[in-house]
Amino acid sequence: MLAHLQGGMTNASQIAKSLELTSTTISRYLDLMVDLLLVRRLQPWTGNVGKRLVKTPKVYVRDSGITHALLNIQNYNDLLGHPVAGGSWEGFVIENILSVAPENVIPFYYRTSHGAEIDLILEFSGSKKWAIEIKRNSSPSLSKGFHLACQDINPEKKFVVYSGQDRFSMTSDIIAISLTGLMTELLQIQS
Repeated sequence: MLAHLQGGMTNASQIAKSLELTSTTISRYLDLMVDLLLVRRLQPWTGNVGKRLVKTPKVYVRDSGITHALLNIQNYNDLLGHPVAGGSWEGFVIENILSVAPENVIPFYYRTSHGAEIDLILEFSGSKKWAIEIKRNSSPSLSKGFHLACQDINPEKKFVVYSGQDRFSMTSDIIAISLTGLMTELLQIQS
């Protein structure tokens, strides 16, 4: 069930009802999978911005290969046609970014009840923040929600990680970048 919910907000009560278990049992299993590093629970950023924020964590199966195996996705074409393709790419990008992020970085996501959203916020010590939007396609575009969310949290840097290889400016302060390009940016911070 978690593979089907990849990158979504997990409601233990709904999963419990579907599996005919208690929500306490589901929560304990989820906690165990997080402790075993099988699942990532991405917490919402909840700074005081005076807005109604979504406060439910997003959940990712950390290994995209396991996600695909659980969903019986056997090849790239199967993946492209599957509803989990976007969530799978998002989880893959997040895991790779966090694998090279400095130790003092805390990851979050941001979403308001009105749809302003940032897929990944990296909060460095000293409250410096980077806003990262993740797009699976090779010609990324941004929604109004990303711009509104950036106004709320005021990040120092704004990136759109997409499936292409080029680095280019989308606006005066938003950079489209490949996954490896952003990983290189993070590695340069550490050196």
